[in-house]
Amino acid sequence: MLLTNLTLAAMVNGYGLIPDGAVLIEDGRIAWAGSRADAPGGETVDCRGRLVTPGLIDCHTHLVYGGNRANEFEMRLTGVPYAEIAKAGGGIMSTVRATRTASEADLLASAGRRLETLLAEGVTTIEIKSGYGLDVDTELKMLRVARHLGKMYPVDVITTFLGAHTFPAEYKDDHAAYVRLVCERALPAARAEGLVDAVDAFCEGIAFSVAETELVFKAAKALGLPVKLHAEQLSNLGGAKLAARYGALSVDHIEYLDEDGVSAIAASGTVAVLLPGAFYYLREKQHPPVAALRSNNVPIAIATDLNPGSSPVHSLLSTMNMACVLFGLTPEEALLGVTADAAGALGLKDRGVIAPGRRADLAIWDAERPGDLAYPLGFNPLAAVIRNGELIRGSLP
Repeated sequence: MLLTNLTLAAMVNGYGLIPDGAVLIEDGRIAWAGSRADAPGGETVDCRGRLVTPGLIDCHTHLVYGGNRANEFEMRLTGVPYAEIAKAGGGIMSTVRATRTASEADLLASAGRRLETLLAEGVTTIEIKSGYGLDVDTELKMLRVARHLGKMYPVDVITTFLGAHTFPAEYKDDHAAYVRLVCERALPAARAEGLVDAVDAFCEGIAFSVAETELVFKAAKALGLPVKLHAEQLSNLGGAKLAARYGALSVDHIEYLDEDGVSAIAASGTVAVLLPGAFYYLREKQHPPVAALRSNNVPIAIATDLNPGSSPVHSLLSTMNMACVLFGLTPEEALLGVTADAAGALGLKDRGVIAPGRRADLAIWDAERPGDLAYPLGFNPLAAVIRNGELIRGSLP
């Protein structure tokens, strides 16, 4: 299939913009991409000047969970800090209780509804974390649901084990015992069932210390699993530097990341994942060090961080807009953040750009230029989606 008469944003060296472009798809892969004047032969589809980008990638979500935390949203608006809510048994632990009692079928149904909203915006790859079980059985249940979503829907699901999200109530006085459960029981069980692609932790004053996080990283590496980290969201504990030492795929949030931390992740090739939804919902004031990331050539990804408490954001397009307005990213950086750099944050080298040999995951938009995607808030110009070379949403002219 040869797509012609399109504005091609290949996302190579920035937008990689080709105003009158064409893309040849063969066997689920990009066989050729370039100017229409140089296009090879093939069954031609006229895209009527539409914009074509790589399929979007949401590289940080907590999509599978039980319960609802709208009440905490109201509490925060009256001035109760997020950390105080968490210490009082709310926050993550509120969702843990609801997720433990939810059936696998219930979790699958609720997560599916959330997933559909993201697929309707051109998402073809999504990362889904566990972390609302904090026991062996529920962590595995969440990961099974995530895997099943990838079979039910036309999307690639990357699963991340986040058993080190916080300490459950039954281990509040024995953190060492819970770290052992994570490292010696839960994570090996998830690995044995083929349910985990990467390992994450929440390194923060209300969660895991740097030393505790390193124990989790050591267990992950022993099992041959890559790591990533929630780091420097509410304070600067030095988690990003630890992540860099372990060659982490990404460090996420990073509002309090300092210059040393930026230098460390730059040297390790770790991707910085910015999560403007959490910044917005928690009404934070500390901005991530975007200028330092740029000057050190650190790849910057962005993601919804879709979760029931601090970022109930169900739109990756809105996240692009928030990244520009709240953090000062350019529309080009925002689009790179949900394509090429988001693929890097997941360790995926076969997607995120439109180039020969890459997967034919494409989003086709009723838009004139790539900057149009980050500009509006609440408007979705998606016309069609091609995944693995097959049309899965919308229609081609």
